[in-house]
Amino acid sequence: MSTRVTTLTLGGMDQLSAHARRCVFWEMDPAAVRDAGGFYDPEFEKEAWLSMVMLQWGSCAQVATLDDKPAGSAFYAPPNMVPRAHLFPTSPVSADAVLLTTMRIEPLAEDSDLGTGLIRAVISDLIRRNVRAIEAFGYRSDGETESDVPGATAARDCSPAECMIEAGFLEDMGFEVVAPHHRYPRLRLELDRDHEWKMGVEAALDRLLEEAALTVAGISDRTPVGAAR
Repeated sequence: MSTRVTTLTLGGMDQLSAHARRCVFWEMDPAAVRDAGGFYDPEFEKEAWLSMVMLQWGSCAQVATLDDKPAGSAFYAPPNMVPRAHLFPTSPVSADAVLLTTMRIEPLAEDSDLGTGLIRAVISDLIRRNVRAIEAFGYRSDGETESDVPGATAARDCSPAECMIEAGFLEDMGFEVVAPHHRYPRLRLELDRDHEWKMGVEAALDRLLEEAALTVAGISDRTPVGAAR
C-alpha cells in the first residue's frame, strides 16, 4: 500500500473524504448555522472558507491518501480566521500561534500511524513559514455534557468528539497544556528549527527500520541449506 501526505490545494478537494469536504464545525459560527435554518450548502461553505484562507494566508491543510483514496486530513489557520476559535472556555488562542483545528483519519487507515505523519507535515510547513507555535483545543471524553461549547454544526454527524483532536494524542505529539479544562484544554507546541531536524532523523530511522524488517522477513522465508533432506 502506498501512503502520501501532501499540501491541500483548491484543485485537490477530491483528496478529502466526504465528511472533511462538508464539515464546517470550525469554519462557521454556530449562530450563523442556526440562523441559516438548514438553507445552506456546507460543501460550498467549506470550499469558500478554504479559498479565503489560502488566498489571504496560504496553505491551511495537509491531506493523506492511501492508494490514491482519501485517508486523512489536518486543518490549521490563524485563529482570527476560525469562527469557532473564540467560543471555548479556554479561549483565546495566543497571538503568536496558528490554530490546529481538526485532524481526521479515515477507517481505511485506522491501523496506520498516519496521525503522526500528518502532524509532522503540519509542523514542517509552519516551521518553513517561521510560525512560532501551534495551539489546539484538545478534546477529552469524560461522559459529561458538552454545553461549554455551542453545539450547532453544519453537518449532522459533526460533534466535538468527531471534529476535534484527542487531547491525549496531542500530548503524545509533544503539545503541552497551557489552559487546563476537564473537557476542552488548550494545548501548545513551540516550534523551532530543531523540530525539523528531529523529524528528519525520525523519518530516516523509520525508513531504516522498515527496510530491516523487510530484509529479516525475506531471510526467514528462505529454506536454510541442509535444513530439509
